[in-house]
Parts: sequence; C-alpha cells; structure tokens
Amino acid sequence: MMNKSIFRLAAIFSLLLALTALAQAQGGSTRPRRVGQPKAAPSPNPQSEPLLTPLPATSSGSSTASTPVNSPLSTSAGTSSTSGAYALLQQGKYAEAAQAAKQIAANEPNNFEAWKIAGFAEYNLKQYAEAARDLQRALDLQRAVNQEDKETLDATARAYSRAEDFERALPLLVTATTRAGARPDAEMLYFRGLAEYRTGKADDAVRSFNAAVKDNPKDAASLFYLGRIFIERNDLAGAITALNRATAADVRNIPAWSLLTTAYLKRASTATVATSADADYLSAIRAGESLTRLRADADTVTLFAQALIGARQFARAAAELEKVTTGPDAKGVTLYLLGISHSRAKNFPRAIIALERAAAQTPDDANIYRELGYDYEITKQYGKALAAYEKGAQLAPSDADFKASAERVRPFAKQ
Repeated sequence: MMNKSIFRLAAIFSLLLALTALAQAQGGSTRPRRVGQPKAAPSPNPQSEPLLTPLPATSSGSSTASTPVNSPLSTSAGTSSTSGAYALLQQGKYAEAAQAAKQIAANEPNNFEAWKIAGFAEYNLKQYAEAARDLQRALDLQRAVNQEDKETLDATARAYSRAEDFERALPLLVTATTRAGARPDAEMLYFRGLAEYRTGKADDAVRSFNAAVKDNPKDAASLFYLGRIFIERNDLAGAITALNRATAADVRNIPAWSLLTTAYLKRASTATVATSADADYLSAIRAGESLTRLRADADTVTLFAQALIGARQFARAAAELEKVTTGPDAKGVTLYLLGISHSRAKNFPRAIIALERAAAQTPDDANIYRELGYDYEITKQYGKALAAYEKGAQLAPSDADFKASAERVRPFAKQ
C-alpha cells in the first residue's frame, strides 16, 4: 500500500536541509548571498497518513485470510448450513463465498460461522471495512457462548488494521501477540507496531517493530517504520541503520529509499566536520539514485537533486531537474532548485528562466527573489535585479541582505 504523501513529506523536509547546504555552497561567490533559515518542517502526523508499505513476509504466509484446511469451521448451528459457503472459501471463490455466507447470516443472524466465512471472504476481496464488521460480529457471537477462537480474533485484528481502524485493532493485536506459551506471529507484531504508531504510542511501536524484526530480520516494513520513528526523534544514526536494513531486505521499497535519502541529507546538513558532511551527501546521492531508478517523478527527482546540490554536483542536479520541469505544472520548489543548480553552475540565462517560472508559481517565497536578483545582477540586468531585491525585501522586511542588495544595484538601475 504505497502513497505519494511520503515523497511529498520527504521532499519538503529535505528541501529545508538543502537550503542550509546552499548557504554553505555560496562561500566562493563574488558577494555574500545569504539564504534565510526556513521554518522546520512538521513531523508526519500518524493520524492522517495511510499505510505506506506492503506487509512483511512471514513464515505463516498469512497475507490472505483463511482457515486451516485440516481444521474445519465449527458452528453451534451445525456444519451443514455453512458447508457450501465454506467450500467456496476454500476454493478461493471469495465473492461467491461471501454472498452465500451473507444469505445464511440473514436467515440465521446468530450463526457466527456464517459471519466468520463472510468476513474471511471479504478480507480476501480486500473489502477490509466490511470484513472487520462481519468478523467482529462473529467474534461477539462466539464470546457470547464462550466459543471464541484464535482464527477469528486474528482475522478481525488484521481486517481492522487493513481498514486503518487502529483504535479497534490494537486491543485485539495485543491479545494476539501475548498468548501464553505461543510465539507471536511476525505479521501480527508488525500490525501491532503500526497500530501503536498510528495511535500515538511511539515507544510501544518501537518495541513491537523490534520484536517483529527479531522474529524476521528481513521484515522491511517494520524496519521502515523504525527508521521513520527514529527520524522523527532526530536519531539519525538509528534511522540510517534501520533504513539501510530495510532497503537491503527489499531493494524495491521506495518509501525506505526516500526516507534514507532524507536521513542522510539531514545528517549532512547538521555535520560539524566537512568530511562527514561530504560523505553523507555522497551516501544521499547513492540512495537517491536507487530511488529514482524505481520511480523517477517530480517528487523523487527533487529529493535526489537536493543530494546532488549538497555535494556541489550542480550541473548534474540541473540535468536531473530539467527532466521533470518541462511541463506547465512544474512545482515552484522544483523550479527553484533548478534555478539554484544552473546559477551555481554559472549558467545564468537558464537559471533566470527557471527562477522566473518559480516566482510565477510561488510568488511569496523570498528565497526565489534573492537568487533571481543575484542572477539579474551578474548578467547586468540592474533594473530587474532591483525589482527582485525590493520584492524580496517586501516579503522579508527583517532581512538586511535584501536592503543592502537593493541599495547596491540602485545606482546602476537608474543609468
């Protein structure tokens, strides 16, 4: 279950880091060009983002809901009424099984076997909300007659998790992973960690994800979420370790590559030793290369380009960004980075074109006018440079650099 929100989050977050790198990269310019310190990006909201990664592989192979072939469903109403629906379920005819089971349940509303078969079939049809509802009905009926079974509880927990109803999923998942004398299933541990994370219990989530990874060291999904939590805690070393393991376990895990690139960028931007920063920017490039081989869209290329900019590979960054900025729907931030890349590579005419487009897309970003003013100034377009600096001063009145730049070019603009 992938979602592009993770790339938007990573791109916005690491852009702030890249701006710091740009300020460091400007030391050799002909005049001071300061980049204002942007506000910190918000941490991801676990309440609002959908599931981002596929389920981990498990020894039980329980990515679909089914009951053991050698353990027929039992029912207080007798097996005869549900045997046909059960046979359809075992044959993989899930739509037919659900329909048959629902017909039985309509006539026998207390027949928990019918509700159970319907829920299992709906789960396999990826109708998770419906599956959770029917499985919960089966579980309630079982409990009423003291006949609760493990398969129904576990399937209900999975269905709630897949339906992103984590408040209801969590108590069932706790029960499923704490049975006396039983080894917890790695997939259920993953679901428990996810439910804990999404309900704001990050410490509990870390314990559950670690338990899942201990059971299955190649559980890329649990490793991904460990990395994500560590990034939110600013534990960059822990995040990088977890995300490197996640990408090693699943080389096609796009969100993990995205967050790994972001983690390296953040650590590079906060490094106090130049060699350490350089090494992290190069690691970010390697992660970004893997990311863009899997998905080369505006979000992933923008993230990759920030790693290239941090490593001062400006011409290469420009070449990558050109690929995703040809259309009229190019984002302002991507165009801004394209302008930065061309400017640092001293391709000022191309930089101006990109920055003018960026200003049209995001006219309230003062950083655009700082760079655009510089490029106008260095190409001796002093009237336009003055206008750009004055616009930046309007947007950032406390930034003395804009005022100084405007005063510097004003005499030339009047000629």
